[in-house]
Amino acid sequence: MSNFKKFVLTIFIGIIALIMEFMFNQPQVAFWIIAIAGGVMAISMFIGMIQTLKSGKYGVDILAITAIVATLLVGEYWASLVVLVMLTGGDSLEDYASHQAGRELRTLLENSPQVAHKIVNEQLHDIEVEEASVNDLLLIKPGEIAPVDGTVETGTTLVDESSLTGESRPIEKSAGDEIMSGSIVKDTSIRIRVIKKASDSQYQKLVKLVEESKAKPAHFVRLADRYAVPFTLIAYIIGGFAWFISKDPVRFAEVLVVASPCPLILAAPVALVAGMSRSSRNGIVVKTGTTIEKLAKANTIAFDKTGTLTKGKLSVDEIQSENKQLSAKELLTLAASVEQESTHILARSLVAQAKEESLQLRAVKNLQEVTGKGVEAFVAGKKVRVGNASFAGNGFVGQTNKTVVYLTVDEQYVGYITFKDVLRLEARETINQLNQLGVEKTVMLTGDDAEIAYQIAEKVNISDVHAQCLPEEKIQVLKDLEEKQRPLIMVGDGVNDAPALATADIGIAMGAHGSTAASESADAVILKDDLTRVSEAIRLSKDTMKVAQQSVLIGIFICVALMLVASTGLIPALLGAALQEVVDTVSILSALRARREKRPYKNAYEAQNKLTIEKK
Repeated sequence: MSNFKKFVLTIFIGIIALIMEFMFNQPQVAFWIIAIAGGVMAISMFIGMIQTLKSGKYGVDILAITAIVATLLVGEYWASLVVLVMLTGGDSLEDYASHQAGRELRTLLENSPQVAHKIVNEQLHDIEVEEASVNDLLLIKPGEIAPVDGTVETGTTLVDESSLTGESRPIEKSAGDEIMSGSIVKDTSIRIRVIKKASDSQYQKLVKLVEESKAKPAHFVRLADRYAVPFTLIAYIIGGFAWFISKDPVRFAEVLVVASPCPLILAAPVALVAGMSRSSRNGIVVKTGTTIEKLAKANTIAFDKTGTLTKGKLSVDEIQSENKQLSAKELLTLAASVEQESTHILARSLVAQAKEESLQLRAVKNLQEVTGKGVEAFVAGKKVRVGNASFAGNGFVGQTNKTVVYLTVDEQYVGYITFKDVLRLEARETINQLNQLGVEKTVMLTGDDAEIAYQIAEKVNISDVHAQCLPEEKIQVLKDLEEKQRPLIMVGDGVNDAPALATADIGIAMGAHGSTAASESADAVILKDDLTRVSEAIRLSKDTMKVAQQSVLIGIFICVALMLVASTGLIPALLGAALQEVVDTVSILSALRARREKRPYKNAYEAQNKLTIEKK
């Protein structure tokens, strides 16, 4: 039975009891109606309390059980009914507060696209989203949600990615740009080529993460258990002392009636759900309440390098011509011309660099790509090869600590081009923010060359570097961390990071462009390609835990004050039971403060602007 139904049933029982006592003058019948209802509720709570104790935790239900039984024993059965109403009403209020606090998470599920407009021979056919296959051509109309991940074929439009990334600013998409499922097309229709089935698309990944975050119970709901035993003892001591002094057992019941456990039961879970909702609005999906608690206490954080501290996109670093007749720009033009039809990451980097320098790419003939080696083609009648040393370096081997391609023209070696991974502009700023938030130790774990790793680490102010690590070696580094340096966070984005993310106390995946394996192994996922959201996740967690603890303590202090007043006999049992609702309301309203934003979000764009100003 739902908490709301229990509340309604309790109200109905109360109405029947009122009718029996005041309309039919049958107080004994009213007493037994309430006593039976109270007994059933007490037995139900006692069973739940036993199960809680068996799990190794301390419950707070014993206070409610004692208050119900005590008021019935001293004849204050109307006070007992009010306690029942307050308990069931409090549970219903908790459900409502949780529903309100988590609405941003549920919006993802409610807005999940169901229909796709498939184009076949220039004719539109509406199909189920699950029926869309890779390479299908789809039409997305203004105001519609992209049903699957795809690449824009024709059209230019603004899209809203806020439900996916937290970025409120519309993004322009045109031919060649990728569009994520879940994005809302704003102004004009576009055609997209499907690159992933619905089940593998970004929106469905996110839906799965949201479902996980709702399905897994938040461990830190038991924050109240830290206070349950001392609070219960205080209530019994004050009640027992009042009974001893007054010689009146009613005084004991009056004290226990106002010793409401509801602040302990309500405050922590409402604050945690509110904090998870707030994180979601900032582009951070946190799967469990336990993750929030650990993030708030984190002492160490480890980063993968490629794709995490760096963008994971190689850019041209050095162009070295070994032929006096070829300038660096001519060498780049030749390489980009030959590579312009390749989809390899280095090919894309070469073409992008040529476009950035406004170089005119040349026509090529007889293009041939040799898997694992390189590409060759004829440019202006000359045979040009671009690739590794054995393929295009004419036997020359150099720059072994860098990513490099070599070039030959008519079998003559003419030079090489090196590449570097671009450091995220916000990386150093993120490390600084983490230090300010109390993270004592930062680590880099990478499979890359040690020299490159140390160069990146120096730029972002990371001193502990582990380079040339295989996945199992990353795991061992994490396991060897001292207990006093935990909880430990691991941040990564690739398939090779998945084991480390699962091993760490908290795994955070850069999910905007990361792998599914990384996201599924992680405890939290950053939906925006912005590293500062890692420090933001910790800040939000600290805020949430602070609000949760404050809310629990506020409820306890109010209850203790009411118990002291009740011990003097100034608060009748019936009034004391009604005051429980005031305490519940205060606790819930306090816990919902975890939803509020306290300062503007500092994102990668601000970090980029700051770096630009510093360079100037």
